[in-house]
Amino acid sequence: MRKALIVWGGWSGHHPEEGARVIEKLLTEDGFAVELTSDYAAFGRADLKEFSLIVPDITWHTSADTPVSGETIDNLVAAVRAGVGFGTFHGSAVAFPTAVNYHFMMGAQWVQHPGNQGVDYTVHVEKPFDPVMEGISDFAYNSEQYYLHVDPSIDVLATTLFTGEHDAAVTGIKMPVVYKRQFGKGRVFYSSLGHLPSEWDTYPQAKTILRRGLNWAAR
Repeated sequence: MRKALIVWGGWSGHHPEEGARVIEKLLTEDGFAVELTSDYAAFGRADLKEFSLIVPDITWHTSADTPVSGETIDNLVAAVRAGVGFGTFHGSAVAFPTAVNYHFMMGAQWVQHPGNQGVDYTVHVEKPFDPVMEGISDFAYNSEQYYLHVDPSIDVLATTLFTGEHDAAVTGIKMPVVYKRQFGKGRVFYSSLGHLPSEWDTYPQAKTILRRGLNWAAR
């Protein structure tokens, strides 16, 4: 049986425990044995490489809010390099802002969301025949529209266009919303959707994308 580790915490505005419980239910339905914890020390576990999938649901805004050692993050990155799957969404692109290895492995880091919460935008499917996106057409979304700094090696599955309505500096910028990548022997998946867990009920496409992406990442 595949094993998944979900680690949640950080800013309460993202409802991390509630989100983690939703993911726990999804993965359990898909046949995973799931461990769920709010203890970041789990990333430093000696048996981390025995998991099929690691899912953080963590948001931190400043370096002072990063209660985890570099050695712990390095252990996580080493596990993914060795073949453990890594899948996450939305605020985890904000996690551990000073942990360079974390974002090197993940392939992105959040830097801004012009207009904040409540922005209407379109999720454009770039690769409709990819198994993660198959059968999903472009869809409207209302939430935070994430502006990311991204690794050029990511495989972009869906994008969004910044119109400049909320910040003229990003007018016409096409930004990844969903991507996957290979990191060593491990697979990495990320979706910027899911500011609030309730969005997965409002936008079932986003929930399907997350579910498929996590399963794709898992070895």
